Amino acid sequence: MITLAAGRLHITNFDAEFAGDAARWAECWKTVGAEGTYRWVGAYPLVMKSASRESNAPQWLILVGAFFFIVVLGVSAYWEADIRWLHFFQAWMYLATIVLSFRRSRWGYFIGISAAGLWDYTNIFATTFLYNGLQRFAEWIQTGHLQRPDLIIAIPAWLSNFAVIVGCVWGYLRLRDKSWSDAAKLVLTFALTTAFFALDMYLFQPRYLGIFPRLLHPRLP
Repeated sequence: MITLAAGRLHITNFDAEFAGDAARWAECWKTVGAEGTYRWVGAYPLVMKSASRESNAPQWLILVGAFFFIVVLGVSAYWEADIRWLHFFQAWMYLATIVLSFRRSRWGYFIGISAAGLWDYTNIFATTFLYNGLQRFAEWIQTGHLQRPDLIIAIPAWLSNFAVIVGCVWGYLRLRDKSWSDAAKLVLTFALTTAFFALDMYLFQPRYLGIFPRLLHPRLP
């Protein structure tokens, strides 16, 4: 009887110790899980903030598009000396777009949309520059002979401006402090950008001013 009682006491003590150990392990895993969850949950906003801070895809798209268009302006000015000052000052709008867009400034996005949008719109609906470039490009593919590179250059010029537009729209949409007043700022920027371009033409190539009336009556070539 004494032996049996001792055995029962030993089993009871073992069960108590096992239950205590199990409770401690459960508490330990609970603590680790809570801490691990806390660490991940706490780190998640920091990771997302860092990713957002490091992601400059719209700005790089703007940079590439604007850079290539400035190169096109330079090449075109090299071929035609009388438009060098016109293209020199036109390039400053794209430089301003690059600098301000990398500062996440809506004004940079608005300048880019205005300048590049006006250029692409003009060369679709008010001039035959792009259309003639596409024709010469098609002839080049068919015949293998490159003719009038000064017209074919319209294609990369149009595409680079389109890249600027996409980058600026993309960059603006990622801003957190957008408001309805931005529409008025965009209209103002477009008016000032267009006025600057018109003044540039007036001072250095007034023969191009005839483009502006045609902008109000768009038509395809």
